[in-house]
Amino acid sequence: MPIAHLDFSETGFSIRSEQVMAAREEHWYATTNFGIAILRYEDSNALLKDKRLYQGTRRWPSHFGIDQGLLAQWWPDIMLSIEGEDHLRLRKLSGPAFSPRVLEPLIPTFSELAHELIDNFCERGSAEFMSEFAEAYSARVITGLLGMPKEQWREVADLATELGYVFSVTIKEDLPVIEHGLSGLLEISKELIASRAGSEADDFVGTLIKANSDGKQITDRELLMLVSFIIFAGFDTTRNQIGLGLQTFSKHMDQWCNLGENPDLARSAVEEVMRVNPTITWVSREASVDVEYKDLVIPQGKTIHILTIPSGSDPRRYESLAFDIAATRPPHFGFGGGMHHCLGHYVARLDMTEAYKALAARIPDFKIESGAKYLPDSGNTGPIELPIKFTPSARRS
Repeated sequence: MPIAHLDFSETGFSIRSEQVMAAREEHWYATTNFGIAILRYEDSNALLKDKRLYQGTRRWPSHFGIDQGLLAQWWPDIMLSIEGEDHLRLRKLSGPAFSPRVLEPLIPTFSELAHELIDNFCERGSAEFMSEFAEAYSARVITGLLGMPKEQWREVADLATELGYVFSVTIKEDLPVIEHGLSGLLEISKELIASRAGSEADDFVGTLIKANSDGKQITDRELLMLVSFIIFAGFDTTRNQIGLGLQTFSKHMDQWCNLGENPDLARSAVEEVMRVNPTITWVSREASVDVEYKDLVIPQGKTIHILTIPSGSDPRRYESLAFDIAATRPPHFGFGGGMHHCLGHYVARLDMTEAYKALAARIPDFKIESGAKYLPDSGNTGPIELPIKFTPSARRS
């Protein structure tokens, strides 16, 4: 079978393009200028669970010659980069903070926040959705989760956005901005941890501080790395995914109406949006040893990329590819998989569920206006600006 080559750096390249889908039909993988792209569901599922494959971005800054400074010190110590027994220990230590016992009591807060933000623009009948809802909602979910003053959301959003440039291929040129954002998030995290010192609080940060597994207490450094990374990762991906959800529903207004009439479908709507339009368009892994899989040998140090959109629309695994929020589907890979499955997936699912539920109830006839701007449709993607228009409605009493 012929094996296609995909140029990820080509201007206008898109993970959902016909070129990528044609490559999937030719073979289960393709070559790229950044490693090997995995295109089909079965192989994506198997390789994400393969313990011989490490997190693919664990040495990301060093690939660009960034071996000194604040970013170089922080990156190896975040959970994204840690492997083996230390990774498993940290997941076990932090697990209680991400449990339903801690998170589910926040559901009414998420719902109230969504409606509060909608109240700010519902009478106008228009909004710039990313700044007026997605960004504010995501940042205030994080400040609420961590017990921070809600007024701090703007600072958190700005700093996390600056740090977000770390995933750009211009990382070296953007390093001063990246490290400014990182420095600010670290200071916020230090203040937050210090404010809980000696507390017996059972909230999110309090639970992390008390984390203990088999007598192996979480260290001060590990706690700081974990809190700062949660602030960053929880904001950036949620903001983008909520925006992509609205973009997706704008092309399937029958499904949006169905959600508005049946709010119990909101949880499955999150999954269906992430199947067809995930903010994380590929999940990277690096071979820790030479890995033999099917007809491919992945040399030690070689990077593979599981492409979430072609795997999420693979006709070999999905009987129907139509966007349907009521359908029962195999799991998607929008939260990764295996050892590095997203630690915060449960809180992300809860807060996006409440966001979609409130939006579908309050703006049932929206449409996206001209002027929408998007990040490139590869890597971590999402809307930059998303102007919407809808029939004006009254604020809640």
